[in-house]
Amino acid sequence: MIVWLASYPNSGNNFVQSLLSSYIFSKDGNFNMDLIQNIDEFPNNSLFKKLDVDINNIDEMNKNYINSQKILNKKNSIMFLKTYSCFMNTEKFRFTDRHNTLGVIYIVRDPRNIITPHSQHFKTTEEQSLANLLSTTYLGKESQSHCTTYLGSWKYHYNSWKVFTKFNKYLLVKYEDLIKDTEKTFLNILKFIAHLGRVNFTLDEIKFKNCLKTTPIEKLSESGPKKIAQISKKVKGSLEKELEMEMKELNYL
Repeated sequence: MIVWLASYPNSGNNFVQSLLSSYIFSKDGNFNMDLIQNIDEFPNNSLFKKLDVDINNIDEMNKNYINSQKILNKKNSIMFLKTYSCFMNTEKFRFTDRHNTLGVIYIVRDPRNIITPHSQHFKTTEEQSLANLLSTTYLGKESQSHCTTYLGSWKYHYNSWKVFTKFNKYLLVKYEDLIKDTEKTFLNILKFIAHLGRVNFTLDEIKFKNCLKTTPIEKLSESGPKKIAQISKKVKGSLEKELEMEMKELNYL
């Protein structure tokens, strides 16, 4: 069964992926880049190629999301997948279902602090990055190397994954807590995974300490903390107005 590491881009997903990889897939908890490969990104080319699906055909992709996850779940064990996709559940497209999903770890970041890394990564202006956050967008569209990933807007993305709260299979992780108190936040993540697996939680303290000590926060936590003051007052005001409800819910306002 799949445990999703879900987030909007530039929100700390890489850091969570690295911590988990070090703790779960190493003998001593010491980080190295090779360990990250144990947590694949979804959707990815290799899975859909096994099903002979055209990764640039959105309709064909949508039809085969569940089928591709069934291939993974034949292993009959807990596995982790990282995704930047929102959660879709419509007649034409279901991103996942309860038969394939064990739970969701959702990493969220103050959207005001996503503007700068988004602008830098995609080489856009602050205004264009704001427009992207507030509108329906895709990653990898028309790409020959990456599957098309449906983001939706930041607002839709954040709210869509909350559906798993009613099944007690949802953990919200705030990027700011992850950076400010990595030890406490990562411990909560490990306890949540134990809860999903219905096992008693036992911490390997040596591995845990090594994870915290050796995982490079600044390199892996989406360019490090960004100051809200770096974005213009106009962009900041527009974003706060459009996302007021969600930002208040998250205590960002």
